[in-house]
Amino acid sequence: MKITKVQTAFVEVPADEPLANGPAEKGAVRKLIGVKISTDQGLQGISVAFFGGGVTPALKSAIDSLGSLSVGMDPLAIEPIHAKFREAGSHAGPGGIFTLASSAIDIALWDIKGKAFGKPVSELLGGFRKTVPTYASGALMRGFSLKQVVKSAETLVKKGYTQMKTQLALPGYTNPPIEVDRIRRIREAIGDKIDLMCDINQRWDVRQAISIGKQIEKYHLFWLEDVTAHDDYPGLARVTNALDTPVAGGEYVYGSVPFRHMMEARSVDIIMIDLMRSCGITGFMKIAGMAEAFNLPVVSHLIPEIQVHTVAAIPNGLTVEYMPWTFRCYKEVPVPKNSVLTVPTKPGLGLEFDPKVVKF
Repeated sequence: MKITKVQTAFVEVPADEPLANGPAEKGAVRKLIGVKISTDQGLQGISVAFFGGGVTPALKSAIDSLGSLSVGMDPLAIEPIHAKFREAGSHAGPGGIFTLASSAIDIALWDIKGKAFGKPVSELLGGFRKTVPTYASGALMRGFSLKQVVKSAETLVKKGYTQMKTQLALPGYTNPPIEVDRIRRIREAIGDKIDLMCDINQRWDVRQAISIGKQIEKYHLFWLEDVTAHDDYPGLARVTNALDTPVAGGEYVYGSVPFRHMMEARSVDIIMIDLMRSCGITGFMKIAGMAEAFNLPVVSHLIPEIQVHTVAAIPNGLTVEYMPWTFRCYKEVPVPKNSVLTVPTKPGLGLEFDPKVVKF
């Protein structure tokens, strides 16, 4: 089997908040790239890519350039394809747009591989379980008012979610009492039995992370995420050692090497892997294996329709971030029931683009 064509398409979907019908800026869109790889045996693999803002055309160009290098190669021989990419982009990698483009192609190749063997990707990766926990993400954003966040949190509980994530490091004027009070109000709204995560998005320094983190420990967070600069491994380790609340991190780093540094420094308690920055599914599995060796659980970042396969495949998979930003691209996607996702049983990723949305 040979790759015959790699196609990309610009995609725009509404930047809404569908989980709890939260506020959305009128006319706001998310800019994505649809990817489709075709073979001489009629099998096709798909994926999506995004980076945000004005660099989306550059990312599309990078995918097109790398994709052209794979034409004529065996889509099942994924590592040789990566090796060819690394050689061609030796002065552009290993991070940034080069890795984002490589990841998009890698995911589509795994989709082809699953279809070629008639198996869901999760089974090819190990198939540890058929279902996986998932948490609602994107409904309790820092830009929403406290009143809205409390209302949305209550809505998520009514919908059956037993795990959900909010954010601190609030925009505009804020201080530790305001930050702590926000967590208090959310916890009171959802009760003690719901797992509540909190993302800082690198907005605190080490001192703030320890100080505020200690003040909110009584609200029993499931984890605090990306509390300070992603590559400050000693600083992250200081926070992790100081707090009883588990610290999660990893979504901002590219490739597997930074994860090794992070794990060796004991920087975090929970490893979070972004498929687009990890070098796709191939990179995810390498990082997850390292995490298992360090006795650390793994959680996902974004694209749950694909990450359901990866997290369910591994023995140290903890939970999937359910943020449905990309769902409009597909005809059908996995839908959680009581905060649990079932792995699709169709070959490959089990996904099909909606041709009304993704137009090649």
